Amino acid sequence: MSMLGGLALFLFGMEQMSDGLKALAGDRLKDVLARLTTNRYMGALTGAIVTAVIQSSSVTTVLTVGFITAGILSVSQAVGIIFGANIGSTLTAQLIAFKVTKLSLPIIAGGFALLFLSKSDAKRQYGAMIMGLGLVFFGMSIMSDAMRPLRSYEPFIDLMARMANPALGILVAAIFTGLIQSSAATTGVVLVMGGQGLIGLDAAIALIFGANIGTCVTALLASLGKPRIALRASLVHVLFNIVGVLLWVGFIDQLAMFVKYLSPTSGHLEDTARLAADTPRQIANAHTIFNVANTLLLLPFGAQFARLVERLIPEHAEEREIVSGAAPEWTAVHLDPALLAMPSVAMEQSRGELLRLGRLLRDVFGDLLPAFIDDDATKADDIAVRGAAARSMDEQIDAYLIQISRRNMSEEQSTFATQLLDVGTSLDHLEELLRKDLVPLLERKRAFGHPGEGVGMEGLRAYVERVLDNLDTALEAFDTSDAEMARGVVRAKPEMERELRHARLLHYERLQDEGSDEARMSGLQLDLLDDMRRVFIYSESIALTMLHGYLDQRGGQRDAA
Repeated sequence: MSMLGGLALFLFGMEQMSDGLKALAGDRLKDVLARLTTNRYMGALTGAIVTAVIQSSSVTTVLTVGFITAGILSVSQAVGIIFGANIGSTLTAQLIAFKVTKLSLPIIAGGFALLFLSKSDAKRQYGAMIMGLGLVFFGMSIMSDAMRPLRSYEPFIDLMARMANPALGILVAAIFTGLIQSSAATTGVVLVMGGQGLIGLDAAIALIFGANIGTCVTALLASLGKPRIALRASLVHVLFNIVGVLLWVGFIDQLAMFVKYLSPTSGHLEDTARLAADTPRQIANAHTIFNVANTLLLLPFGAQFARLVERLIPEHAEEREIVSGAAPEWTAVHLDPALLAMPSVAMEQSRGELLRLGRLLRDVFGDLLPAFIDDDATKADDIAVRGAAARSMDEQIDAYLIQISRRNMSEEQSTFATQLLDVGTSLDHLEELLRKDLVPLLERKRAFGHPGEGVGMEGLRAYVERVLDNLDTALEAFDTSDAEMARGVVRAKPEMERELRHARLLHYERLQDEGSDEARMSGLQLDLLDDMRRVFIYSESIALTMLHGYLDQRGGQRDAA
């Protein structure tokens, strides 16, 4: 049980450290992944850096799969990132190899103090990172103590002797890593066993090889239910790690000798004590050399890897449309759950889908007046169908934004998430207005049975055009983070109210003649005017959300109105 408890602390510490580092890095990680992938070599460097920061090659690969699904990266760009992620993951082993377990509790205490006593958001994230690191070392200490009695337990010694068979060691480590979905945890256990003298360097290298294969399970699971292009990225990860292991499996002895030659030795110690002191560092160095060498050897063949997975997993036509950006209307296809691990990226994708929903709704509002004038049943039915579809897309975005709001985020990110929810609420109102008021209004107009413009249509037409212009401006301001454009919508309110009063006056006299066709037509037009007034109000709400402390995802706070 002590072993399991130590492993649980280790995994929790890794998660704490990763969350703290991701929050500190914030939007910069997104920018690095999106911009520094111009070629495979830059991609590999990017993958190594990002993984070193977030301390998980699995998370990097899962994020990469999400980026591909979201259309941010192509498979060819992702190849380098995936290759480089394996290098970045070796930093964990190098950290663990330091003998600082005695300092684990002071490290935890220091991190706890920063996390819970600091008022600064950045200091709290540093505290989470430091406390996570301390928990990693403390978990290692508990596992080490739990394994000490096993040095004299014959059945366990016999089991470890079988690990000298590379195939068995690779298989066991791959299964274990796949189950716990953490190659870092497997590496930690291997380092503990090496430090206790339970396994030699050769057996440890085989276990490290298996951990590299087992870590692919996380990315494969993340790609399930995604477009086939995401599965391609996961397959690149699998092929790279398997090919790398196959290249080295026949040279484990030579790798062990090379690592022993390069690694420092504890000359002042003897026999078992020296072995226990030196083996963890040798294992960590073997892990690093293995992954660096594989990347250098296989990166020149990145294009071949990409072409191979394209042949193994051909793309469906409809998925090709999604990835190319021609996404199906009224479907939020770019909200990948994998991106929730990096809230800044998930929020940027949400902003894109909110913008797309807003522009689709604007197109529907643009079709309303012709359908109203012509009593066109086909146009009216099409608007009704699009209104129902808008609700489905709106619900998808709302659910995703709620998931984002539950993540561990910085104060600025939390503010931005709240503002996205506010914009989403404005679009909710527009969608509901369309379904519950405007579609029934078209049905009432058609039942009236008098196609044509009628008296007073000129004022109605002018007002609708102004409303749509302001909705366009609000959405453009939301897209570009342009505060001045948003102010333009807010400043338009007095003039919009004057135009509305003018358009209404054209109908009030006709309403006196109750029961006449002109009165009924004026009543319908007034209802349409009132509904379009609400469209302007929700457009203004989008603009006001921006002006009240709108956060630009490229960093910093926009000036308020």
